[in-house]
Amino acid sequence: MMLRGVALVAAVFAAGGLAGASQAQEEVSLGTGVVLRGLDKIDANTTDLEIPNGQSARFGSLEISLRDCRYPVGNPSGDAFASLDIRETEGGQSKDLFDGWMIASSPALNALDHFRYDVWVLRCTVPAGVQDPAQEAPPPPPEVEDLAPDENAPVD
Repeated sequence: MMLRGVALVAAVFAAGGLAGASQAQEEVSLGTGVVLRGLDKIDANTTDLEIPNGQSARFGSLEISLRDCRYPVGNPSGDAFASLDIRETEGGQSKDLFDGWMIASSPALNALDHFRYDVWVLRCTVPAGVQDPAQEAPPPPPEVEDLAPDENAPVD
């Protein structure tokens, strides 16, 4: 009887865990493309790459293909994640290096493992008309009035 009770409790927790996981999913929007940053570790040069959905770009000997880029609704510069395929093409040979999702806020979670190149997601590009707070110019600083020195202030 005790075994049935343990099994029942485990089933209830499992069902509650699954229900909680589905409720915790964040609503996302599809970007029009991705902005990646590539680092050539030998030359110490960084390059930003903008790739539209369904397109590819070259970075050194790498060919990076973007399936799609998604971001939290209302926060295009937030936790963007991109579905990428990265291949190295050298001397007529092609080698698969990465196939999966990269997450902007956790680049080491699912990273490209290459001796020369690092690639990570910066943000998704968004359709025209969608405002991205991170891409807007910051407001100008408030104006400071010229104040005359206070005659009663202590002098150092």
